[in-house]
Amino acid sequence: MKKKLLCTMLSAVMLFSAVACTSNAGTSTEPAPTSEAVSSAEASEEAEDLGYIYGETFYSEEPVKYTMAFSDASWYPMTDQWKTDGVFAKIKELTNVELEITAIDSGDYDNKIALSVSAGDAPYIIPKVYDESKYVDGGAVVPVSKWTQFMPNFTNFVETYDMEADLATITRNDGNYYRLPGMLEKPLQDYTFMIRKDLFEAAGVDVPAIEKDWTWDDLYDALVKVKAYMVAEGMCEESDYIWSDLWCGAESGQQSGGNLLKLMGYTYGVASGWAVGDCMMYDEASDSWYLSSTTEDYKEFVTMANKFVAGGILDPETFTQDDSTATNKFFRGETAIISTNRGQIAAFNSGLQEALGEGNYETYLCVIPQGSNATMAENTRLENGVMITTKAYEELGEEEFIKMLRFVDWLWYSDQAYDLIKWGIEGETYEVVDGKKQLIDGWFCGGLGYGDPTPDDTEDNKDMRLEYGYAGGNFWYGHTVAQMTDNFTPETQDFCDRVSSYRGLRAINPPLASTPDENEQLNLWMTPLKDKINAWTLNFVTGKKDINADWDAYIKDCEASNSQSVVDLYNEIHSR
Repeated sequence: MKKKLLCTMLSAVMLFSAVACTSNAGTSTEPAPTSEAVSSAEASEEAEDLGYIYGETFYSEEPVKYTMAFSDASWYPMTDQWKTDGVFAKIKELTNVELEITAIDSGDYDNKIALSVSAGDAPYIIPKVYDESKYVDGGAVVPVSKWTQFMPNFTNFVETYDMEADLATITRNDGNYYRLPGMLEKPLQDYTFMIRKDLFEAAGVDVPAIEKDWTWDDLYDALVKVKAYMVAEGMCEESDYIWSDLWCGAESGQQSGGNLLKLMGYTYGVASGWAVGDCMMYDEASDSWYLSSTTEDYKEFVTMANKFVAGGILDPETFTQDDSTATNKFFRGETAIISTNRGQIAAFNSGLQEALGEGNYETYLCVIPQGSNATMAENTRLENGVMITTKAYEELGEEEFIKMLRFVDWLWYSDQAYDLIKWGIEGETYEVVDGKKQLIDGWFCGGLGYGDPTPDDTEDNKDMRLEYGYAGGNFWYGHTVAQMTDNFTPETQDFCDRVSSYRGLRAINPPLASTPDENEQLNLWMTPLKDKINAWTLNFVTGKKDINADWDAYIKDCEASNSQSVVDLYNEIHSR
């Protein structure tokens, strides 16, 4: 009772004092604090009575346990060592919180989470959520915007970097948002293509000289030259493909074409691949929404993607194979281009070095070609985020639920936790030299840009990602530009500078304030419609369907699956 009373008193103080947290304007239906986040020192004054301290640091006097889902990637799968000596052990050591992990293969993560939520046995904390809409109306997840006043690190970032407008894009008709997103100071292009620069140059293609304004047709022409060179040198046969892409197939492509079709689609102003979402786009000129999947831009997009397959460049197995198959082809020198992101660059160079030998290759991160526009694929400052299930509130009770939110706030939004998750332990895995973090000798990490990518095979050289779980995608996202780039190699930083110079930002679609009934109706329509669009898209791209001959049949199939009803309802909601 004493703890509950003190917690309540503190909440009242937070609402009205100068040490209160920032509110998310326009997102909450209840009063919320409007000033700075509570400092660790001030919070610590109540630590004895509350049973924990909060702010930049979180620590529970009594050991606690929270259940959490974990998207387990095959390229760095979770091991028991992560719990005994790695990232989860360190989290427990620093906070006195034990995370009871439900590890789910990343390729089936969304489906398994949906099933567990539906069955009522989902964990309390669910990270790595891209679209929470299907969980909201049934009441399975908490409207977290009603609780962010208890999250000083989150609210401080919102205030400091003016994130209110960004959060409005995920705010629903009830005035709340239902996931805690990763937040960026500004957008950075993460996913791109790594090319074998040595092969392109040998084929007479100077990518750095042409990439500023190059198009997908230009990339196609370049790859035709590269393939001709590889065939002439006996590196492959004419029947072989020299592009077999990652994150598009059975493991992580989500039956949508994954990363490749996301990146290419955005350059044509359409939603596809990982970004397919609800397939809808907003046209500012007409102030209306439309289904991008049935436009002429979409037809141009799939025609271009099919050109790479039909021309013997892009392997159609890209859209069905496991991720390791794609990377191994690249490492062996069978392909000349592959999708990557900043977290994989070191691992890619390590794989190439092991397979081909040092000095026998040169890589380059190229700017994504233009389609019908010259914008970056990334345009938002929000990333995937964390959902909190209603089950957590019901089982913990309000006071302990708030305590858990304090922990979540620390783990995903504090500078202290960010450094821990990304770099490990200062003095143990990394050190700061001249103001810059660097891994200590004996440590390397496939998820960081720095560190020895090809260490000797001894116990003295440890991969902190594979063995201990640091630099993992369930935690490491968002924050400031300085934090996001503190591991950038000159190669990565050069890529980011070129993208910022060569490409602009796309406009962000406005929020859609739909009611629960409207959401339910949209989900009923969109689920089968999206599945149909994805299937048709992959058939067009791989040549199983003829784009010109079968286009009208595709449009009719979409119309039969309520495509026009979706558009009409979107615009009805938008007009309110």
